[in-house]
Amino acid sequence: MPLHIPVDPRLHLIFDLLAWAAAAATARLLYGWRLKELAGTATAGLGPGYALSLAAGAIAGAWVAGSANTAMMTIPYPSHSIAGALAGGILGVELYKAARGIRTSTGAIWVGPLAVGIAVGRIGCLLAGIKDDTYGIPTKLPWAVDLGDGIGRHPVQLYESATMVIFLAVYLLALKHRRQWVRCRAFYIFVFVYAAQRFAWEFLKPYPRLLGPLDLFQLLAAFMIAYALTFDARARRSHN
Repeated sequence: MPLHIPVDPRLHLIFDLLAWAAAAATARLLYGWRLKELAGTATAGLGPGYALSLAAGAIAGAWVAGSANTAMMTIPYPSHSIAGALAGGILGVELYKAARGIRTSTGAIWVGPLAVGIAVGRIGCLLAGIKDDTYGIPTKLPWAVDLGDGIGRHPVQLYESATMVIFLAVYLLALKHRRQWVRCRAFYIFVFVYAAQRFAWEFLKPYPRLLGPLDLFQLLAAFMIAYALTFDARARRSHN
């Protein structure tokens, strides 16, 4: 028997707010613990255009990707997506950095907050139930969940939360020991981990397929994987 999960669509907004609060608290704690010097170095000379490019890219990416996916459903409606926000934020920032001739990584300070925010936010997706349209396909595995329709499903939201928690633990341990990769490569490694696990879990969702067996978010994930591998290789070369 699948585990019955009490659901309420209103919980999505509550957990979105909790995710933002948890991300902000994480940023403050990590800044005081290990990232103060790194933050000063990473953000030196960026100018206000950096934050504007990040915000504009993330907002546009979230709504364009989310709405493009739901537009292919039986009843189209506007939506937003964390994968789209991340991809859009990356594109906005990298275009800004290219225009300014900035080649160093500026994303290290976002790694912890992003991992925490996604881990918390995905719990809200689970508790919002079927109406959230982020549920998994049916399964008979012993950890299947019933989101109110009597069908045992993959708790794909929890798969994503668990992956982010595991990554966060590894990241914090490396940060504690001041590993070199957390200074110059952490953001690229985070993007790779997020995109790779998102690509995998998408096979367990009933989203419309856009290119063969792949849905829109898997194509976005492939873009982010290519980005992460390319820029991580560049960072490793510059620090050897």
